[in-house]
Amino acid sequence: MDDAKGNAEAEGHAGKAGPPAFRAAVEALRAARLRPQVEVEPMPAPQRLAPYAYAVEAVVVDGEQELADGRLVLLHDPAGHDAWHGTFRLVTLVRAELEPEMAADPLLPEVCWSWLTGALQSRGLTYGEPSGTVTRASSHYFGGLAERPAASQIEIRASWTPREGLGGVPDTAGHLASWCDLLAQVGGLPPAGPGDASVVTLPQRRGPQSR
Repeated sequence: MDDAKGNAEAEGHAGKAGPPAFRAAVEALRAARLRPQVEVEPMPAPQRLAPYAYAVEAVVVDGEQELADGRLVLLHDPAGHDAWHGTFRLVTLVRAELEPEMAADPLLPEVCWSWLTGALQSRGLTYGEPSGTVTRASSHYFGGLAERPAASQIEIRASWTPREGLGGVPDTAGHLASWCDLLAQVGGLPPAGPGDASVVTLPQRRGPQSR
C-alpha cells in the first residue's frame, strides 16, 4: 500500500481537500501493519454514498492460491448521517468459495456473521449500528460442463459505524486489521494471535480460482 503508484491512486480516491478528520483516518489506513497473507491495495471509491470516501481491496493468498477476497470502503459525512449515528461508516464485501457440504450447514450464516463481530471485538474496537447479509450460493454443472465439480460460495456484505476518538477520528487502522482477520478466517487461515473464543473456524474450504 505504500508504493508510489498506490499512493498516487489513493490521493485521487481520497481527495486532498477532505476535512482533517477524514485525511487522518485515511492516513491511518495506509500506515496499518497487516498480516502478510493479506494483500491490500487502494481502489477507486464510490462517489455517491458520502461526500468523502476511500476504498481498498484485498486478497488472501496462500502460495499461488487465492483463498478469499473483498473490499472495504470508508465513508465520511462531516454533517453526520441519521442512519449511521456518526460521521464515519465502514462498508465491506467479503467472499470465498467453500466445499458444498460446508455450505449446506444451516448454521453457516450465523457463524459467518459471528466472524465479523468477533474480529472487531477481539481487537477491542467499539462500533455501532451493524447491519448486513450473509449469502451462500451453489453452482452445479450439466451437459458440456458436467465434468466441473460443484462449487459453493459464501458472501458477507456488512456495514458498521466505527466509534470516533480524539479529533473525531476513528481507529481505522484497527478496523482494517480486524477486517483482514475476517478475510483470513473466511479463507481458512489460522488466527494471527489470541482472539475471541466464540469465533468458529471452518475447515476444508476451497479458495476462489486464480484471476
